[in-house]
Formats: sequence, C-alpha cells, structure tokens
Amino acid sequence: MKDVPNGEKLLEIKGVGVKTAVGFISEVGDIMRYEDAKQIQKLAGLNIVENSSGKHKGQTCISKRGRGRLRSSLFKAMITIVAKNEEFKKLHMYYTMRQNNPLKKKQSLIALCCKLIRIFYAILKKGIKYDGNKMLSDIKREALATTA
Repeated sequence: MKDVPNGEKLLEIKGVGVKTAVGFISEVGDIMRYEDAKQIQKLAGLNIVENSSGKHKGQTCISKRGRGRLRSSLFKAMITIVAKNEEFKKLHMYYTMRQNNPLKKKQSLIALCCKLIRIFYAILKKGIKYDGNKMLSDIKREALATTA
C-alpha cells in the first residue's frame, strides 16, 4: 500500500479495510493504465448486458466476464461498507426505496460496487480525498430530475 500513490487515502473511507484496498489494487494494477472507471467495471465483470436474441428481449444482468476475485472482494466489502458507512447506507436505502425503478437489495449492492470503483478510481488517479456529501449529491440530482 505504501508504494502505491494515494493508496492510504482509500483507507480513509469508513468500512474499507486493508484487505479491500489491497485486493482492489492488486487485481487492477497500475491505475494510470485506465482512461475511465468504466474500464475497471468491465474488468470486474460488473458491466450490464442483455440476454436477447432475434425477437426475444431478455433481462439485463451483470456480465460476470472478468476477474471474479475482484468482483467478489468488492461485493463482500460492500456488505460491510453499507453496514458501517452512513453515506453508503443512505444511498442503498434510496436505491431500494425510491418511487421510480426501485432496485432489489442485491442489485443495489452491485450498483454501489460500481460507485465504489468510481470513487477508488478518482482517489487513486487524481489524489482527491473522499467526500461523502459529494457522493450523496447523486440522490439530490436524481430527485430534482424526476420533479422537473
């Protein structure tokens, strides 16, 4: 962790432990290789795909193509983070209780895993500090968009 630039900043997020941070860094490698956080989501197999053929329109789900250990460690970490981190807990409640398109609990955890990837990416790439209030601004933006 000490060799990775901004690696210690990952541990400032409440609920993120050394195992989670080291697991993410070891599976992803050098963060400078990636131009966007969506590349890491795809690496973890958390990108959304649709099972359809011909006239049949299937359901959407995660692809599960990619690094299983990364996907597994993110999901297990997210269970702990939702339990201990108030910002992630509020976001999880919002995703599961919202009026338009409420998510099931596991779907919400997967969405939060993608959010954690984006947060880790920003911290490691740009060196910014974690700000829970900035993360919660997504709720306000979506609520404003539905009322407008």
